[in-house]
Amino acid sequence: MIKTTLAALVALALAGPAAAECYADYKAKKDDPLQLHYGVARVSEANCSPGAAGAELRPRLAADGWTLLNVLTTFGPEGLNERKANAGAWFLRY
Repeated sequence: MIKTTLAALVALALAGPAAAECYADYKAKKDDPLQLHYGVARVSEANCSPGAAGAELRPRLAADGWTLLNVLTTFGPEGLNERKANAGAWFLRY
């Protein structure tokens, strides 16, 4: 009984951090000359909505001269593989 309870607690502890991962896919731009990019970034669990993720990403992108246009979606780790090719060099850069 104790071993079963301990095993369940360990499984829950290990599953917790994985479930807390949150990512956002976004579009950003630079002017003069115009440059656009689509990217994927990790955001904090507390900011796992498009509006909140935008607030978190805006200063990160601005530090390199990019302007956030919009956050398309937020998602968990299960959505990373399908977006990796489209994001290219901008995959998890910010």
